[in-house]
Amino acid sequence: MDIESLNVMEFDDVGGSGREDNVAAPDLERPDDFHLEYNSNNNSNNQDLLEGPSTASSTSNWDPNLEPFEGMEFDSEQAARIFYNSYARRIGFSTRVSVYQRSRRDGSIICRQIVCSREGFRREGNENRSKRQRTITRVGCKAQMTVKKQSCGKWAVTKLIKEHNHDLVPPDKVHCLRSHRHVSGPARSLIDTLQAAGMGPSGVMSVLIKESGGINNVGFTKVDCQNYMSSSRQRTLGSGGQVVFYYLKQMQAEDSGFFCAVQGDFDNSTGNIFWADANSRMNYTCFGDTVTFDTTYRTNRYRVPFAPFTGWNHHGQPVLFGCALLLNESESSFVWLFETWLAAMSGRHPISITTDQDRIIRAAVSQVFPGTRHRFCKWNIFREAQEKLSDVYHSHPAFEVEFQRCINMTETVDEFESCWESLVERYDLGNSEWLQSMYNARQQWVPVYLMDTFFGEMSTMQGSDSINSYFDGYINASTNIQVLIKQHEKAITNRYEKEVKADYDTMNAPPVLKTPSPMEKQAANLYTRKIFINSKRNWLRHLLILQL
Repeated sequence: MDIESLNVMEFDDVGGSGREDNVAAPDLERPDDFHLEYNSNNNSNNQDLLEGPSTASSTSNWDPNLEPFEGMEFDSEQAARIFYNSYARRIGFSTRVSVYQRSRRDGSIICRQIVCSREGFRREGNENRSKRQRTITRVGCKAQMTVKKQSCGKWAVTKLIKEHNHDLVPPDKVHCLRSHRHVSGPARSLIDTLQAAGMGPSGVMSVLIKESGGINNVGFTKVDCQNYMSSSRQRTLGSGGQVVFYYLKQMQAEDSGFFCAVQGDFDNSTGNIFWADANSRMNYTCFGDTVTFDTTYRTNRYRVPFAPFTGWNHHGQPVLFGCALLLNESESSFVWLFETWLAAMSGRHPISITTDQDRIIRAAVSQVFPGTRHRFCKWNIFREAQEKLSDVYHSHPAFEVEFQRCINMTETVDEFESCWESLVERYDLGNSEWLQSMYNARQQWVPVYLMDTFFGEMSTMQGSDSINSYFDGYINASTNIQVLIKQHEKAITNRYEKEVKADYDTMNAPPVLKTPSPMEKQAANLYTRKIFINSKRNWLRHLLILQL
């Protein structure tokens, strides 16, 4: 097998952040990106979790106390890396990838050397002596494991040196080593939640230590936590920022009624951005009794969290009241956004507002709209129920239908309470904390408790399966900021055309009356065609009930 000469490649940052030091080397390449999350081997309840290609998944079946040996085989090069790093954690050192060989035949890597991170020496250079002297981390340690790809496709250990020329790190300090530090997916989710609740790095680390059963099991340091919180605290628009700001400036020049505001510096924003054109502000004047703050795009983790303010027009169609880009999702930023939107709408508070049940949004709504009836979006709750009650959904296919019927079809409070109690008892859900929390908040999302407030839907079912998504079909999870602005304009144009057509149908296509009732004739003259048809359907249904 033809091979090239060895090319040096640094790999100081397995699961960490930043490079340990800069060593010049020819033909540098980055390894395939992957992350490792290790829990303490002393905790029998925790197994090593691997994040990366599935070729390494078989490592989870290894004996955690297994020692490497020459001739040992792995399914892939990455599996070898993961195993050696796991072994290093148990012994008390950090690892990095040092050199590799490529096949001349197809250019693929056929040999990889994984070394102790203290291997070699830092290259002497023309350093500025006035700068703080860096800690010496390379001491020429020879410990390493070399693996080579075999003709059968397996990777075998061809060279192994276990001896180190430095002290090893004790178990209670090994989590500080770079290759063993990684903020995992579950940890990121918990940090995001705690950060959203206003908790700082010290408090977050305290919770993580408690949840993990000790600082050794967290998997990263307080500095890593601070760095993650700092990087996730604010988003940036990147290259798309110029597109957004050009659009806003252009609209301001073309539309005298255009309103926009940026939380921070206009040319380099890291805060939220809000805008509303003259039509959106006029829409609110006519149809602003009820508002939906549509965070569907935010919860689905779109590249740039996009949140329109919408409502319903006189045809029962969604209508736009303004848009926001959520680059910062702290409570104070949502307060700023709601206050800014309210200022654009001349300070007129809506009768009702619908949002998701996010704690931060709830707090901001109560602060800015104290007299407005706040409703949670049922679509979000039903979607969350599928996650929180997944076992019930899978083991009892009928549950979903019964659950939604209990919410949507009950007509009195007593009927709902009885139905809910029966549902909880039938499916043994009395211990579900999430379901109990939703029951405690039932007056903010169950229709039977909201009948005294106007929310704009033409039926109790209209808002149950999906939120008032004005931009559905125009913006999706892969939409970047450049495309978003174009699709935003396209959606507005198409929605306007639909409203014009509905206006035309109302004026030029008189509805067919079903009864000689003067009430029906009067409604036909007052309502738009769509609203009349819907109202007539409900009116006839109730009339039929009275006749029975």
